[in-house]
Amino acid sequence: MRNRRTSRRAALLAAAATLLTGTALALPQTATARPAPTGEQAAAIAAGLQQQLGADRSAGSYLDGSGRLVVTVTDSAAADQVRATGAVAQLVARSSTQLAAATAELDRTASVPGTAWSVDPVTNQVVVSADSTVNGARLNQVRSAAQALGAAVRVEQVAGTFSTKLAGGDAIYGGGYRCSLGFNVRSGSTYYFLTAGHCGNVASTWYSNSSQSTKLGTTSNSRFPSDDFAIVKYTNGSVPPSSVDLYNGTTRRITSAGTPSVGQSVSRSGSTTHVHSGTVTALNATVNYAEGTVRGLIKTTVCAEGGDSGGSLFSGSTALGLTSGGSGNCSSGGTTYFQPVVEALSAYGVSVY
Repeated sequence: MRNRRTSRRAALLAAAATLLTGTALALPQTATARPAPTGEQAAAIAAGLQQQLGADRSAGSYLDGSGRLVVTVTDSAAADQVRATGAVAQLVARSSTQLAAATAELDRTASVPGTAWSVDPVTNQVVVSADSTVNGARLNQVRSAAQALGAAVRVEQVAGTFSTKLAGGDAIYGGGYRCSLGFNVRSGSTYYFLTAGHCGNVASTWYSNSSQSTKLGTTSNSRFPSDDFAIVKYTNGSVPPSSVDLYNGTTRRITSAGTPSVGQSVSRSGSTTHVHSGTVTALNATVNYAEGTVRGLIKTTVCAEGGDSGGSLFSGSTALGLTSGGSGNCSSGGTTYFQPVVEALSAYGVSVY
């Protein structure tokens, strides 16, 4: 009997040691193992878990390399709640509340054009990105602000510059500029399309051709900076349903809208570089463009270039976002940020169809 108790105590100590390492805690293998959730399913499961746990007991979630949903937790009891859903638990040092406090301090001390920050749930840190324009005194300011927050924040320098992808989905033209259509939407029998707010700011009327002779519609509302979305009311009565141009002679029907998960594979369609894919690396990102700060963005590894602004971010038949801006290009790669489409749909009371 004593040997059995000793073995049990050793097993408990080993389990506790695993928790303290901060490694992922997987469910035991069973004959009825659950399939990995899709990105949309994972987002829903994660949202429910994080609501149950609260901001003080979790710091986010992500899909790992094998597609498993990993939810970060700050205590072993929270890990048990996560495992009960079939997800994986990862013990971390900092909660959402602590990381939110760090980002709030960065808003106060490091908001210079050419910077961006977001929470990396994998490393449990706020990642501050500084583009090639941030140097000298401004780079020292950013580094000092990060150092004051300790291990909760790390700084990285990225090539290129953070800019809105505006140049002179499908091309739309207005005010001498070219952007990309995001998604067709409607409210009852009134039809609109969504695009980027920094596009909506520069033109009141939009056309489908560069000579600006075939009118599409007029800008009803535009929000930029702070947000980056706009809505254009169609003046043409014949409007196709929500879909994305795949630039191979086909389109992808869009039937719903949602929020992606970190680690999810996504695609973008735009009028300059057409269709490119990548992964979501962060949610609720802040970008300090030269024109102003935009918050709440989706950060991805998908590339984009000028004219792709407003274009569609999607996964399968689900609308996810509108191209906002970023750094790099589609030759060398880069980082692109997207306005979450669910926020625009809610703000305007419209839906994909």
